[in-house]
Amino acid sequence: MNKKSIAILFFSVFIFLSNCSKKIDAEISDIEKSQVSMAVNAFLWRASLDTVFFIPLDIVDPIGGVITTQWYEDTNNSNERIKLTIYIKDRRLRADGVSVNIFREVMLADRWVKADINPDTANLIEASILTKARELRIGTQGSS
Repeated sequence: MNKKSIAILFFSVFIFLSNCSKKIDAEISDIEKSQVSMAVNAFLWRASLDTVFFIPLDIVDPIGGVITTQWYEDTNNSNERIKLTIYIKDRRLRADGVSVNIFREVMLADRWVKADINPDTANLIEASILTKARELRIGTQGSS
């Protein structure tokens, strides 16, 4: 191969490879963009944070899909407190992709004691998260 052929081959490969890196322009929501770097479903993640926005957060791990709140005391009932742990278990928006654990304590004799929780409470919070996640998903599809 002569120098002219090598130069043409090199130039052709260079042009071919430079065209491979061009991105396709598409309308993608900020939530969907974040999905690339997350190990969990971005809609479920955002909806979970929106659902517990009024409770201070303790642990927020988007890679592991865990949100843990601090203990929360309602201003109307300072003898009771709750703590939530939310697990996002899938990258897909599915009903079984989120689970909620609730911890409840009540004040007895100047100390916090573990208390029972209505089993439907966790299901209601999960349903709220799923509803919000679906609304977020529909909102991004409508803006595309």
